[in-house]
Parts: sequence; structure tokens; C-alpha cells
Amino acid sequence: MNKKLKRTLTSLFPVEEGRTGSCNNCGACCHLPYRCVFLKTAEDNKEYCSIYTVRPPNCRKFPRTAEEHQLVEDTCGFEFKDSKIVVEASSGNNTK
Repeated sequence: MNKKLKRTLTSLFPVEEGRTGSCNNCGACCHLPYRCVFLKTAEDNKEYCSIYTVRPPNCRKFPRTAEEHQLVEDTCGFEFKDSKIVVEASSGNNTK
């Protein structure tokens, strides 16, 4: 499935738990899979969305999952908490 189409369709789902941080205007998400036509560059060389207040859900919620975040994790201002479950082994003897 086209990546852009997949992001658009899955944007109807809620943002995965554990996301923290905020947009730092890196513009990395706006280059997936190609540069968005609404992406502009400011005088300070930060990129910004020219339709930010009315941007579509796939932009508004990105990164929606930890998997999506992996695409931009080097520059993105959002983070996902580690969701690994730690299982501790019992030290007691459970024989009957």
C-alpha cells in the first residue's frame, strides 16, 4: 500500500499511548515520502507548514505510532516511551 495513503487512512485512529514532546519544526515528517507542497522555509532555516491551522489529520497526528516515529526519530521533537514489558522470573520453588 502506498505509504502516504496508509498514513492518511490510519490517521483516523488515536495516537498511540506513550507519545511525549512536541513539534520542533524539523520538517522531517513533511518529506515523507516526498516534500509536501505546503512546507515552507523560514529565515532561520526552520521549516514550517503554511496550512498549519487547517492541516489534515495525517499531519496533525504524526507520528501517531512508535513505528512511524522511527522514520524521523533523529530529528523529531516527539518521543515514545519504551513500551517493553519486563517479566521477572520467580525465585521460589513451585513444586507440589
